[in-house]
Amino acid sequence: MHLLNLGILAHVDAGKTSLTERLLHTAGVIDEIGSVDAGNTRTDSLALERQRGITIKSAVVSFALDDVTVNLIDTPGHPDFIAEVERVLGVLDGAVLVVSAVEGVQPQTLVLMRTLQRLRIPTLVFVNKIDRRGARHDAVLRAVSERLTAAVVPMGATDALGTREARFLPGLDASALDVLSGHDDALLTAYVEDTVSYDRLGAALAEQTRQALVHPVYFGSAITGAGVGSLIDGIKRLLPAADGDPDGPVSGTVFKVERGPAGEKVAYARLFSGTLRTRDRIRVDEAGAEGRVTAISVFDQGADVRGDSVPAGRIAKLWGLADIRIGDVIGEPRKAYGHFFAPPTLETVVVPAGDTDRRALHRALTLLAEQDPLIDLRHDEVRQETFVSLYGEVQKEVIQVTLAEEFGLDVTFRQTTPLCVERPVGPGAAVEFNKKDDNPFLATVGLRVDPAPVGSGVAFRLEVELGSMPYAFFKAVEDTVRETLGQGLHGWQIPDCTVTMTHSGYSPRQSHAHQGFDKSMSSTGYDFRGLTPLVLIEALRRAGTEVHEPMHRFRIEAPTDTLAALLPVFARLRAVPQTTETRGASCVLEGSVPAAHVHELEQQLPGLTRGEGELESAFDHYAPAARGTLPERRRTDLNPLNRKEYLLKLTRRVGG
Repeated sequence: MHLLNLGILAHVDAGKTSLTERLLHTAGVIDEIGSVDAGNTRTDSLALERQRGITIKSAVVSFALDDVTVNLIDTPGHPDFIAEVERVLGVLDGAVLVVSAVEGVQPQTLVLMRTLQRLRIPTLVFVNKIDRRGARHDAVLRAVSERLTAAVVPMGATDALGTREARFLPGLDASALDVLSGHDDALLTAYVEDTVSYDRLGAALAEQTRQALVHPVYFGSAITGAGVGSLIDGIKRLLPAADGDPDGPVSGTVFKVERGPAGEKVAYARLFSGTLRTRDRIRVDEAGAEGRVTAISVFDQGADVRGDSVPAGRIAKLWGLADIRIGDVIGEPRKAYGHFFAPPTLETVVVPAGDTDRRALHRALTLLAEQDPLIDLRHDEVRQETFVSLYGEVQKEVIQVTLAEEFGLDVTFRQTTPLCVERPVGPGAAVEFNKKDDNPFLATVGLRVDPAPVGSGVAFRLEVELGSMPYAFFKAVEDTVRETLGQGLHGWQIPDCTVTMTHSGYSPRQSHAHQGFDKSMSSTGYDFRGLTPLVLIEALRRAGTEVHEPMHRFRIEAPTDTLAALLPVFARLRAVPQTTETRGASCVLEGSVPAAHVHELEQQLPGLTRGEGELESAFDHYAPAARGTLPERRRTDLNPLNRKEYLLKLTRRVGG
């Protein structure tokens, strides 16, 4: 019996959770199929998921399909929860991408398919809802081929489309041979010679699907069960089995972290190699820190079952790893776990309502950030405010409900603002010398800031001898530089620049006769951590910085006669169409729009296009902010822009 870790992906409301229910029912895991509308589905376990009818957190269930054990992961379709999808991709052996036969290819479908193809994850396409009025076969198949991938292999035809009697008629047609022979010279030769057997065709289909070269397309209905049997057959025959040596070194990846009833951390992990056992001590991060596994629960037959071990290929829940985070590698390092989607581009302030305790709120948000590392927190100690990053407005509701139901905390939010960045305009340098002028620190620090290419990150370099002072002081400067760059001259992060240390100096360790070390006469790490922000900010002042705002690329398909109504709105929202294409009675506009205005564009589009407009958007790049009011971000540090205020706050912090 082989194992398959399978992801179900789709645009919101395409029916992936309903498909999960149908698969579980077919496998005999559940006796009755749950309904998203009724809120009684197996994988939507959060109260808000049941209430809204959308999946927010990825859920894992396990079941057997004849000789294949499937760990099935049901993921969110709403773009606000793309971080959940991102984590799952690193642990999949194969995927089913669900498309609606009524709505067709939708914005999130495109984002997901591009990512699946980039990662070369074998993927089957399931066109759902063929029983719904307005369901289409040829048009959707054509859209899949034109907008998702040309390498599609139709696995059959449909009958009685748009009715409860709609059914899927399995069978390959001549187009399959055309697609498959394009990736197989031997098959192409046999095709020309007219010697291709059905078995040969089936073998080529399986091989090319497992290599993510082609994508079989099935039609059906999760509600009536039409076509689901054929899809199950495809899952068993065409997708690759999980590999991994159970006797090899332990290696795995954590893709989800939650809190148990007692507040303990529970990690969801995919094991790629080895066998992990209860009471094993295991490496849990790149720094080499270790943790002891106190309990293991392996997914099997629709539930997670306590066990003593988890072998390679399996997905399990692990207890005892108190410092574990999403994305951590368990055991031997494997392929680096990276982000496949853009980071959040919006931010808001979480405001405690009524008598909600601010400290309890900060602790609760910290716990939520552990479960979702792309929810970045900034805490303003002076104003006692916490900022949280977001993908979209729906996330606000999720955070609000989670804080109320799990922590008993009532909150509201301030208006959402875009997350900008700052970039140095040119070079700038500054230096402060030990025991000179008004430098209150026993340290000499000189820094030069230079612009760097977008995406290059922060580089820290030395133009002084490494042996000119203790290494710990250099490390204090570098760490403080990276921390200070989190808030530039206008309060925004500076993600790309080169910082060079041009001057260094310190007061060696001194002591009075017959007495111990005198801290007032000798440099410590405090001196370098305290002085570095002042020097760096002055260097940035001399370099100058420019605020860049996040920009989304957009694609709008709408009736041609609505274009006149759209253009004035584009101008007001600073959306710039770059290409326009007319397709019969429709037109397609592609361009860029500030992230700050995407939500408003989404809200206005239906009214401007008689409900026929379709928008897809995704983060694309940062661009210089529009002239006028420069976006400023409230500082949450000690404000080295104001030397007097900074030194006063630093003294209070150390003294307090």
